Amino acid sequence: MRTIDQLAVADKRVFIRVDFNVPLKDGVVTDATRIEASLPTLRYARERGARIVLASHLGRPKGKCKPELSLAPVARKLSALIGQDVQLAPDCVGADVERLANALSPGSTLLLENLRFHPEEEANDDGFSRQLAQLADVYINDAFGTAHRAHASTAGMVRYVAARGAGFLLQKECEYLGKVLKAPEHPLVAILGGAKVSDKVAVIDHLLDKVDALLIGGAMAYTFLKAQGIAVGNSLVEADRLDTAARLLEQARRRGMQLMLPVDHRVSGSPRGDQPMQVVGQSIPDGWLGVDIGPETERCFAAEVAKAKTVFWNGPMGIFEIAAFSHGTMAMVDALVGSGALTIVGGGDSVAAVMQSGKADKISHISTGGGASLEFLEGRTLPGLAALEA
Repeated sequence: MRTIDQLAVADKRVFIRVDFNVPLKDGVVTDATRIEASLPTLRYARERGARIVLASHLGRPKGKCKPELSLAPVARKLSALIGQDVQLAPDCVGADVERLANALSPGSTLLLENLRFHPEEEANDDGFSRQLAQLADVYINDAFGTAHRAHASTAGMVRYVAARGAGFLLQKECEYLGKVLKAPEHPLVAILGGAKVSDKVAVIDHLLDKVDALLIGGAMAYTFLKAQGIAVGNSLVEADRLDTAARLLEQARRRGMQLMLPVDHRVSGSPRGDQPMQVVGQSIPDGWLGVDIGPETERCFAAEVAKAKTVFWNGPMGIFEIAAFSHGTMAMVDALVGSGALTIVGGGDSVAAVMQSGKADKISHISTGGGASLEFLEGRTLPGLAALEA
């Protein structure tokens, strides 16, 4: 897979698939992290006189033109970040858009309107792919967060553009996540949290023979605990995944891999934060539900992280959006920061927690792609990457 610095881009129409799926409020971008992550690639292309055509989706318009999901606020924010006017096209395909792309001067930038205003984007329609390819002399994918989707802008159009490669953000994602799978420095510790075992089964399966320790928190831990016959009160459990959890526990035992579950919990009568909270041991009484890992689990998990040379973390330890239930998740942020290890955080909620902590600059790599990072670590072929290698 080539990267943008291995391709001739001067005076070429360089079509860059970016991930500008950012939160908006009242027509203003409220978190520009994903836009800022694309700047190294954009800067490189601008400085070398490329004529830049940017393409992204925003939200889920479901193939309909929805003004509230226009990329106009993104164009304004990007203009401010790069100190240069970024023109917003009226659409992402068609004769008018082609004229605008062809009229670009070296170093200037055109942002296409929301790709998902067209149902053909997510359907990976061949005709739509060809229309997008009409805007490109060079194709660059710098949107790791969509690399696991076989859409027209990530896969379909690529076959019609001979000069293709990865942007610096995509390259960085592959390098860091690749270190977890291919050549990690041991001990390698993985921390998995979040609500559902079903979301992480394939990742656990793939990591069991690679990691030295797997620490499981969040609501998914209650399914594992119940599979061992431990009382979990009213905690969230995936009843249809109890056998799966039991199988994974047995596989870990047979392989001699340490799979650690919470030894205590913060519990409450409600997940909304409107009822009292207390700390209990590994068994949760009836009428209570787990909302966070407990202080002893924090210490056990942090001690394991302190031994690590490489740490991957995906998924919060509790309902961290509520301050009273955020202790365990923030303790994991502190454990990663203090470990001295190569630390990689992937997944929307984990990333949000790190950002909330104010310690993002102390993490080695924060992945921009939650679903894509999980599928990468499952060992699956991501369509957006495979298209660049073809």
